[in-house]
Formats: sequence, structure tokens, C-alpha cells
Amino acid sequence: MPNPNVLEITDHNFADALQGPTPLLVDFTAAWCPPCRAIAPHVHALADAYAGRARVGTCDADDNQKLVADLDVRSLPTVLVFKDGKVVGQVVGAAPRARLEALLSRALS
Repeated sequence: MPNPNVLEITDHNFADALQGPTPLLVDFTAAWCPPCRAIAPHVHALADAYAGRARVGTCDADDNQKLVADLDVRSLPTVLVFKDGKVVGQVVGAAPRARLEALLSRALS
């Protein structure tokens, strides 16, 4: 069942998603990627835990190759945190929830 707190980020809506008033965490993922599947529960948990304070989204790298190229995403999973339209944090590869949460915490401070 889809999580209503997780945005679907695409080539078409990314610019609008950046305009929001709160930090935005985007998980660049792919269905074929085992490490991506490993961190997905962490991403969804953060979306619930930070609802109202930060926004969390996922971007299917295979379906949104323009955005992936524009942001120079070279490995999956890649998690980027944006604040005021700029990247303020990045994690490449499978990471524990605490590391992803630290990115969001820094963006909120």
C-alpha cells in the first residue's frame, strides 16, 4: 500500500517539489536494485516521522533519466536532501536509518 507521506518525484514535478517551504529528501531508486529495496523502509519511516516538518520523496531512476542526469546521480541508491532549492546533504549506497535521519536533522537546523 502506498505511503501518503511519500511523494513521487519525476522529471516533470521536481521543480515544483523544490519550491516547498520545508526540506525535501529524495531517494533515487530502481526496482532492480537490492540496496534500494533495503533502505526503502527507512525512507518511508522518515516520511511518517517528519511529516509536516520535511518532505520525503522517491524517484524511479529508470523512469526519470533527465532528472538523474541533471543531478549527476551515478549510483543507486542515492539520497539527496534539498533546502532552499540546493543540495545540502547526500548519501550514496545503502545506509542505516540514523544516517538518513541525520541528513534531515541538519537540513532542519
